[in-house]
Amino acid sequence: MPELPEMETYRQQLTRFIIGVPITGVDVTRPKSLNVDPDKFAGKLIGNRIVRIERRAKHLLFHLGSGEILLLHLMLGGWMFFGTQEEKPDRTIQVDIHLGSNSLYFIGLRLGYLHLHTPEVTNKLLQKLGPEPLELNFNQFRNVLRPKRGNLKVTLVDQTFLSGIGNCYSDEICFEAGLLPLRKVHSLTEIEQLQLYQAMQALLREAIGVGGYMEEPLFVGDRLTGQYNPKCRVYDRKDEPCLRCGNPIIQTEVSSRKCFYCAHCQK
Repeated sequence: MPELPEMETYRQQLTRFIIGVPITGVDVTRPKSLNVDPDKFAGKLIGNRIVRIERRAKHLLFHLGSGEILLLHLMLGGWMFFGTQEEKPDRTIQVDIHLGSNSLYFIGLRLGYLHLHTPEVTNKLLQKLGPEPLELNFNQFRNVLRPKRGNLKVTLVDQTFLSGIGNCYSDEICFEAGLLPLRKVHSLTEIEQLQLYQAMQALLREAIGVGGYMEEPLFVGDRLTGQYNPKCRVYDRKDEPCLRCGNPIIQTEVSSRKCFYCAHCQK
């Protein structure tokens, strides 16, 4: 599932391509991906423009010139592609927004959605999300950490605690901090809290800088998207040698989520 770095990469790249471009058509093959009738959806978009793209947690908010917002959550398996009809991947496309000679294709939206809302409704839907990790200083981070009693893995993926971190980066952050994802949050010393905070800041920024771990390119010639994937330290590396100590990476399950760590390097 795309997490904060992947959605931020999409935001930054798409901003270069689609801001201010008139929407000339809309095709919908899966009405369930929308929250309104496809004809109404198309009527609201055709002739409109995307004037700004905002990221909130794992969502993208496409702000329309009319004042309404397209709220996107890709969920598991969802991704996007921008290009011409000839360039589009040979995959099932649920929504296609035409932007002149190019289109923005939404792919794999079996669980994800692209909903049309007013700003008021959008804000209400997102109000339960926790703060953005990269917008917190250490004291603020300690304050949101203080009431938590679960383990690190479950806490980091809790979107009401911090927004945007999921399975991959929770494991990567814990490895970078040298902390077991099974550690109880309340057992962390102040030094360990600082290690966790610094690891979170550094790792998320690194992942954004190299385009996250999504392997599918956003457009033909895209050399940024997905460049973090080969840099993963522990995630999806079961039985492979730890990059620090050489011991095998362990995979377990925590609250029905895959979890990867090094038992030697993480305490």
